[in-house]
Amino acid sequence: MSKPDTGLRVVVVGAGPAGLAAAQAAAGPGVTVTMLDDNPAPGGQVWRSGPQHRPSSWSRAARKNLVRSGVTVFNGCRVIGVREPGTLMLDSGSSNHVPATLAWDRLILATGARERFMPFPGWTLPGVTGAGGAQALVKSGVPVAGKRIIVSGSGPLLLASAATLKAAGAHILMIAEQAPSRAMRNFMRHLVRWPAKLLQAGVLRARLADTPYHWDSYVVAAEGEERLYAVRISTGGVERTIECDWLACGFGLHANLELAHALGCAVRDRHGLPAVQVNVQQQTSIAGVYAAGETTGIGGVEKAWAEGRSAGLAATGHHLGAPMAKHHAFGDLLNATFALRPELMNLAEAKTILCRCEDVSLASLREYADWRSAKLATRCGMGACQGRICVPICHDVLGWRSPVPSLLQGIRQPIQPVSVERLLSSLNNTPG
Repeated sequence: MSKPDTGLRVVVVGAGPAGLAAAQAAAGPGVTVTMLDDNPAPGGQVWRSGPQHRPSSWSRAARKNLVRSGVTVFNGCRVIGVREPGTLMLDSGSSNHVPATLAWDRLILATGARERFMPFPGWTLPGVTGAGGAQALVKSGVPVAGKRIIVSGSGPLLLASAATLKAAGAHILMIAEQAPSRAMRNFMRHLVRWPAKLLQAGVLRARLADTPYHWDSYVVAAEGEERLYAVRISTGGVERTIECDWLACGFGLHANLELAHALGCAVRDRHGLPAVQVNVQQQTSIAGVYAAGETTGIGGVEKAWAEGRSAGLAATGHHLGAPMAKHHAFGDLLNATFALRPELMNLAEAKTILCRCEDVSLASLREYADWRSAKLATRCGMGACQGRICVPICHDVLGWRSPVPSLLQGIRQPIQPVSVERLLSSLNNTPG
C-alpha cells in the first residue's frame, strides 16, 4: 500500500451508492471531500427517499458516515461545465450556499444513469412515464392509491418499480417483460451465483405474488386522447387491449456521460452502450479523474458500491484495486438476458414523436441521413433534455451514429440548461 496523499481536495459528483461509497472511502486526515448531487438528499435513484418513502437502512448508514467523516454535501446542485482544468462550474438554482465554481485535486465521477426509452404510438401521452420515473414520483409523494397501472419494458427495475407502486396503494394490472422466456429461465438459473440478488428478487416477487408477470411481453401502443386510457400489449405474439390509468415503461439504463465527455475522458462500448473507460483503480484516461458505478457500465448496486470504494481509496493514494470480476459478470448476465428485441425498434409509426422536447416526428426525421443534418433542420435534440432522450432513440430506430464528441473537441458547454446569470457567475467567480 502506498502512502496516502495529504492536503487533497476530492470532489465526488453523484450521491448514489457509488458516490456515497467513494466519499466515505476518500474521507480521512488531510483530505477535504465535497459531494455534489442534483437530488434533494443523498441516495441517488436507487436509494431515493421522500415523504412517502424512508431511506433504506444501507442508505441511512451511508448518510451517517458522511456526517461522521466530515464530508461536505451540496444537494440540489448541478455541474454545468468545466471552466478550466481542475475547476467545475456549478448551478444550484436560487440557493446561495453553493459556490459558483469548485476546484479539485481529485475528481470522482459517480453520475449514474438514466432510463432508456423506446418510442411507440402514444408513448408521449399524459399517464405514460418511465418505470423508474414512476417509482421516483411515488417516493416524492405523488398519490397512486387505487390507480390501475401496467409496468412494462425490460430489466430488474420493473419488479422494484411495481413493488413501490403497489405499496403506495396502486393496483398493478400486470408486469410485461420483453425478454423471452428462455432468457428469463436462464437468468434465474444463473442468479444463484449472487445469493443476495436472488433473495432480493424473491422478496420482490413475493410482494407481487398476486400480480401477473408475463415474459415475452411488450407494449405495442398506448391509446388515449387527452390522456392514457388503455394499452395494447403483445404477449407471446398475441395482442390484447387493457384499460388502465398509468403505464410505467422503461427499457433499461443509459450511463450519464456528459461530464465525462466535457473532461475528455475516453469512452468505450460496453454491452452495446457507451461507458467511461477505467483501469483496475477506477482511474479514467484523464489524470486525477476516477469513475465508478453505472458511469462505467450498468451492473447494479453492489458493483456501484465496490467501484465507488475502490475509486475513493485510489484517489487518496490507497491503490488496492478491488476485484470486480464477479460484479462485471452480473452485468454480462443482465445484458444477455434483457437485450432488446428487434421488434421494439419498429413500433413507432410515421406520426410518432421521437423528440418530445421539440415535437419532431419519425416521418420528419426520416428525411435526413444523420443526426447533424436533422438537428440543423428540425431542432431535434435542442430542447430541455439536450438530446439525452432522443439521441439514443434515433440511434436505435434510425440507425444513426450517436454524436459522441472527440477527445480533441470535447462536448459543447454548458452541459446542463442554466440561466445566463448563473453561467456568468460561474465564469467570473474565483475558483474555491
